[in-house]
Amino acid sequence: MRSSQPTRSGTGCWWSEGGRTMAPHTHAPLRILLIEDSPLLGSLLSAMLEELEGVAVVAVAGDEAEALAALEERRPDLAIVDLNLREGSGLGVLRALRAKPERYGRPATAVFTNHAHAHLRERCRTLGVDRFFDKALEMDALLDYVEFLRRAATGTH
Repeated sequence: MRSSQPTRSGTGCWWSEGGRTMAPHTHAPLRILLIEDSPLLGSLLSAMLEELEGVAVVAVAGDEAEALAALEERRPDLAIVDLNLREGSGLGVLRALRAKPERYGRPATAVFTNHAHAHLRERCRTLGVDRFFDKALEMDALLDYVEFLRRAATGTH
């Protein structure tokens, strides 16, 4: 059973200053957009997320254009963003979210990447990313964070 608070493993996870508020969804599932260029990893991660109670993966996008269209159409509560995409980049998605919140909404954002270099962490932080996870080391921490957001969104413990 996961704890009610997200865990911090190593230096890979962090909250943004001031944080973001979740869209009000009383007893509705936490709606997630998964932005991942690997079809295999996208499928596996989507299945893992769907196993969590109260969580719904509303779309999986493999490139920047698909991600922006899904953000506009689906209005997720959380966007899990890989930085390396088939076309475009996760950084481009994050820049668009920051520049046009009226168009794309204000979902919580979690970067989930193999490229967990310090300069990328800092760049993501300046773009308003809520959490940053290293794919190789922090899968459980990502799932803990999703569970924390789900509980916050539904008001359950």
